Amino acid sequence: MAKRGIVAVFTVVLGFWLLPCGLAKASVSTEAKVHASIAVVKETMDIPENAIPPYLLEQAHAIAIFPDLLKGGFLLAGSYGLGVVVEKNSYGKWGNPVFFHIVGASFGFQAGVQSTDGVLIFKSIRSVQKLYEGRITLGADASIAVGPVGRQANADTDILLRSEILSYSRSRGLFGGVSFEGAVIQMDYAATADFYNQPGLLPAAILQDENVNAPPVARELDRVLDWYSSH
Repeated sequence: MAKRGIVAVFTVVLGFWLLPCGLAKASVSTEAKVHASIAVVKETMDIPENAIPPYLLEQAHAIAIFPDLLKGGFLLAGSYGLGVVVEKNSYGKWGNPVFFHIVGASFGFQAGVQSTDGVLIFKSIRSVQKLYEGRITLGADASIAVGPVGRQANADTDILLRSEILSYSRSRGLFGGVSFEGAVIQMDYAATADFYNQPGLLPAAILQDENVNAPPVARELDRVLDWYSSH
């Protein structure tokens, strides 16, 4: 309990410290963040032995992509990143991106600074609906597990079948890995409004309405996701 309390406090402090920095970067170019998300998908899927199994993309209800998730610390390690969530519409096609930031903390003997690309596969409608509420805590509001890799991999183990979200990461730096357990994903209204230039749009409309006026890079992200979902 004491450990959980320390982590919770650290996550809050980390959020207040890192969030202004992240939002400042986000305001530079939200389109660049979508371009970076496209690159993450391509780089992840183009290495067959480390790829997300295409059938998981095909069956997914939504995907979250966080390029350049920053992590650093000693003993207590924190992470922050801005990324996009894309949901499939009623026709089974990928919709428009909505911007979210992720703030997390982990406790352990670790030191260094790391840049990581994170991908989350949302397997359940319930976990996606939690996003509509503005925020979701991974592991508390929705169960999460590290996803299988490789184009021929299957997800037939109990923990993978029961998990609502599967996580993937591409890490560089001194850390051995990334855990998303306990991380908080929260909607970034400012970045979303900046991308669409339509502050009044509701998240559900943006995620599912393919007629929303979006920059061309949003369609490019859709095409990439559609391609890798079927190949």
